[in-house]
Amino acid sequence: MNTSMTEPSGSTLQADRDWWRGAVIYQIYPRSYQDSNGDGIGDLKGITARLPHVASLGVDAIWISPFFTSPMKDFGYDVSNYTGVDPIFGLLADFDALIAEAHRLGIRVMIDLVLSHTSDQHPWFVESRASRFNPKADWYVWSDSKPDGTPPNNWMSIFGGSAWAWDPTRLQYYMHNFLTSQPDLNLHNPEVQDALLAVERFWLERGVDGFRLDTINFYFHDLELRDNPALAPERRNANTAPAVNPYNYQEHLYDKNRPENLDFLKRFRAVMDEFPAIAAVGEVGDSQIGLEIAGQYTSGNDKMHMCYAFEFLAPDPLTPASVAQVLHDFARAAPEGWACWAFSNHDVVRHVSRWGLGIADRDAHAKFLASLLMTLRGSVCIYQGEELGLTEADLAFEDLQDPYGIQFWPDFKGRDGCRTPMVWDKDAVNGGFGAGKPWLPVPKEHLGRAVSEQQADPNSVLNHYRRFLAFRKQHPAFAKGEIEFRAYEAPLLGFERKFGNETILCLFNMSAEPVTAARPAEKLDVLEGHGFGSALTGDTITLPAWSGFFARVD
Repeated sequence: MNTSMTEPSGSTLQADRDWWRGAVIYQIYPRSYQDSNGDGIGDLKGITARLPHVASLGVDAIWISPFFTSPMKDFGYDVSNYTGVDPIFGLLADFDALIAEAHRLGIRVMIDLVLSHTSDQHPWFVESRASRFNPKADWYVWSDSKPDGTPPNNWMSIFGGSAWAWDPTRLQYYMHNFLTSQPDLNLHNPEVQDALLAVERFWLERGVDGFRLDTINFYFHDLELRDNPALAPERRNANTAPAVNPYNYQEHLYDKNRPENLDFLKRFRAVMDEFPAIAAVGEVGDSQIGLEIAGQYTSGNDKMHMCYAFEFLAPDPLTPASVAQVLHDFARAAPEGWACWAFSNHDVVRHVSRWGLGIADRDAHAKFLASLLMTLRGSVCIYQGEELGLTEADLAFEDLQDPYGIQFWPDFKGRDGCRTPMVWDKDAVNGGFGAGKPWLPVPKEHLGRAVSEQQADPNSVLNHYRRFLAFRKQHPAFAKGEIEFRAYEAPLLGFERKFGNETILCLFNMSAEPVTAARPAEKLDVLEGHGFGSALTGDTITLPAWSGFFARVD
């Protein structure tokens, strides 16, 4: 156990090993947060300059998407040096300064590790592909072709086509679950595991407070390279890949979700446990059996602290029944585990657009969704711009940067629509993002939602996030408590959060019309400070459209 590690000088943080349970984590996509040098790309100094905004929200931690050295074919999710900062984002010293400032403000820092694959420009892959007999020859997933020269099996890439690419030097195929320039590491090789654990240790010793682990269920493949079976049409969905992608036509039994991953995750957790107050959240990239995988990966207190799956990142609109079902399913699949819920991230259509089609009062809807997310049992991820109620941007084809969208345009427009720059100041150049032409355009419709426009308005979406996060912190039941659903007819969703001696009744009106509910038999102490105009009058609870009601149950 490393007991010599202490919090940095000036830090307001306490070494609480349980800080992650019920934490609110703010995701920053660094390319699009703040450009400090006018090159059109956000950077680490820009993030540091905007940390006071993050602190003003009242979140517990930030998760920073990859800033490592990369050719940027997949914008940082193709790493060519795990322990270096890409020059477009700054220097390692800039990251050290970011951590110091975040800790001074009481914010923990989690970073995004991409361990399933690297860039094809990583020195490990350059050496591996040079011959079949070099020291790193087995560090990636290589295979001979079938006798007719075709790939070894039917595995498919999420980004389209076969998951196998031919290498003319080795005269073999290598596996890539994503772009052809993102070869998959062979974690069956103990040397590869050791190298990745050394990366983990490097950043922990640098002072990070935890990790978000990208595509955590893709780490291992079937050594026999067996074909995936076909998936029945009625079981296909578009939650992992867009509907136009034949990736959805297979049951992914052999190219991911392998049982060998559990032992590696235990090794990864053991390194974290040498340091104080470290946590990790795993992204389970599988809509077929995502909750079951999350349950396996968070069981036993010796693997991941928490996982999030794709249930609330799906296109299907929320209903009282669907919300309750997801929470019930997680409790069944992960009785020992802990969820981390997100409604938006850098890979999916922003939720106010995804679920807001035809809704007139989009601000009210955004506030309702934020409050629902922050009262469910589990930890919470908020994606940058979500606190402003930003909509999905509709970009022209010539503005696209995402290879995923370019591949499947126009049926799937890719992920650029949720990655456009943050808007800080309506009247500043590029909405205050930076002086140079941004790597993605700043949508005109976002300018009216800039921080400068919402700051002074007590009824803005931004100030609702601040208010509700403060309300959440006043009641530990929201962060740490159990959840028990109550029977109400749609559009009402009702549940109790229980922790210690406190039980809080939460009611949500999931509709655009006011509704009433009968007062429960128990004595209620109505809670204020959350920003909704719901009321208890006699035996009736009245909830305006898209609103919530909260009361302590005695």
